[in-house]
Amino acid sequence: MTLQNLTILGSTGSIGVSTLDVIRRHPTRYRVIALCAHSQVDRLFDQCIEFQPLYAVVRDAELAAQLAARLASVACVTQVEHGPEALVRMAALPEVDSVMAAIVGAAGLQPTLAATVAGKKLLLANKEVLVMAGPVFMRAVRESGAVLLPIDSEHNAIFQSLPSDYSGDMLRSGVERLLLTASGGPFRHTPLAELESVTPEQACAHPKWSMGRKISVDSATMMNKGLEVIEAHWLFNVAADKIQVVIHPQSVIHSLVQYVDGSVIAELGNPDMRTPIAHALAYPERITAGVAPLDLFAVASLDFERPDFDRFPCLALAYRALHEGGSMPASLNAANEVAVQAFLDEKISFTAIPRVIELVMNQSPATPLESLDNVLAADRAARRMAELAVEALASA
Repeated sequence: MTLQNLTILGSTGSIGVSTLDVIRRHPTRYRVIALCAHSQVDRLFDQCIEFQPLYAVVRDAELAAQLAARLASVACVTQVEHGPEALVRMAALPEVDSVMAAIVGAAGLQPTLAATVAGKKLLLANKEVLVMAGPVFMRAVRESGAVLLPIDSEHNAIFQSLPSDYSGDMLRSGVERLLLTASGGPFRHTPLAELESVTPEQACAHPKWSMGRKISVDSATMMNKGLEVIEAHWLFNVAADKIQVVIHPQSVIHSLVQYVDGSVIAELGNPDMRTPIAHALAYPERITAGVAPLDLFAVASLDFERPDFDRFPCLALAYRALHEGGSMPASLNAANEVAVQAFLDEKISFTAIPRVIELVMNQSPATPLESLDNVLAADRAARRMAELAVEALASA
């Protein structure tokens, strides 16, 4: 058994914490080389004490000085760095075998791409990388020989349900379509008239998952699922009309693959992110993850619903962005990040989130993406438009 050296991008978030929990259970299999966080210095300090990484990265010099002083006071020799350039370096360190890419949003794009170019085993939990830069990112995967393993529970379930030799050819593999399951979030049955007055606290109260505030709002609008549709397109080379979203409130079936012979293969389990994390960490082996076994008798029944695009217009906008292609998914993602933050800051209403996104998409041409510079330019332009749209709505 070879020791696997890891960098964790986003170690203090929910995916990072779950990753470290799996690693904790297998100390002879995994060694943490670098832990990268944003601003949660207290949690990162505790992680450094326990896992003794060679490096730790935080947002800025002030936080780095705080963390370095605290680590020095307990004789921890972890070297502290800061800023986006440090994230890129940690992702491409020569001694690192695998990188958990769990930084939320556009901030994770450059370090994740750096890990890919360096040919690492990439555990991808940042869906925005594929949403923003799908063609650029997948070209880097092919050219570098990087191993790409999805961490989102839905995409990991599809990965497990596809043939082991699947290479992106649906016809050759007898695949009819992909079925992405969704919990439906906290507003699945809320009267439409009441959505206008939804508060950030209500939107962040997910019925199944404990997640960060931005991802929780995305789940409430179902933009999270729309981004996953775009992600599935790039991961599995499947057209938009062959990816169907299915609301499944129990969150026991994590996704399914339908075959041309009528078979449907699904991956089931308790809703716990440690399962896909452990699967990707050990792939192609299996290791314990600390997840309780699924009790089908306790589950008793499984329910399924079609998503309502009137209730969840963000999902329809994501399908539109995928159909239009080029830079449009990057514009969608940027506008969504700005709109969600504005909602969390109580500048706009919950139902204004899709209005901001649609305004930006209507003003954004779908240009080809040939390089990272193209991606970043589309992202910047869409953010400016979204900020103006937020200002207009806030002052109306």
